[in-house]
Amino acid sequence: MTGATIWLTGLPSAGKTTIALALAERLAADGRRVEVLDGDEIREFLSAGLGFSREDRHTNVQRIGFVAELLASNGVTVLVPVIAPYADSRDAVRKRHGAEGTSYVEVHVATPLDVCSERDVKGLYARQAAGQISGLTGVDDPYEVPLAPDLRIESQHQTVQESAAALHALLTERGLA
Repeated sequence: MTGATIWLTGLPSAGKTTIALALAERLAADGRRVEVLDGDEIREFLSAGLGFSREDRHTNVQRIGFVAELLASNGVTVLVPVIAPYADSRDAVRKRHGAEGTSYVEVHVATPLDVCSERDVKGLYARQAAGQISGLTGVDDPYEVPLAPDLRIESQHQTVQESAAALHALLTERGLA
């Protein structure tokens, strides 16, 4: 079976992990080997000690990209719901996959900031507004929107299942599902 990395980028609370988990369930039901590399878990276990400076965020994304490519090159469909706010970091991961001949799909979960702030799954926007944290991606830290993602999902206009189905359709079209 051919593996691939599917990177879901977007603002905090955009719906990246929720869509990835729904797609993972569908792919597993189809008999695919699937792993979800959740950004919070990676930060806890693989990137412990890294902060949120531009350099540390780049290092985190490169580590995740390395693990994703390793798994994908061994036949696993790897879903990566990780913000990855900088275009150069995402491009470096794509290039690594290309150099190894491993399929890579970039998905922009393009949920507007106001919708993400309303969802505020982890309470980050409220904590930032209260002055308890700073460096929140898309608010007081940059998020560079992908200019040409393989797929752009506007999660505020469709259900989780519809979003996962759109991504599944793209993967099927490319022979990756």
